[in-house]
Amino acid sequence: MVSFEFTVQDPNGLHARPAGQLIKEAMKCKSKVTIKNGDKSADAKRLFNVMALGVKGGDVLTVEVEGETETQDAESFKAFVTENI
Repeated sequence: MVSFEFTVQDPNGLHARPAGQLIKEAMKCKSKVTIKNGDKSADAKRLFNVMALGVKGGDVLTVEVEGETETQDAESFKAFVTENI
């Protein structure tokens, strides 16, 4: 398993549009991608699960990537979230 943290830069948090973009990026990964916000966790490939995390601007999220291609998937997903979320 590969994990990393990132801080949500959007002052509005992870609302519908950026959450949708995040889901699309996660769907490109062959590995399982899980996002954690405090004691809550969600499958990054499911919109309602991600929205239920209640992510606000400035929150520090932990992403866990697990699978055969976890290293490559984690690198591409990390690049996306640090640039866009």
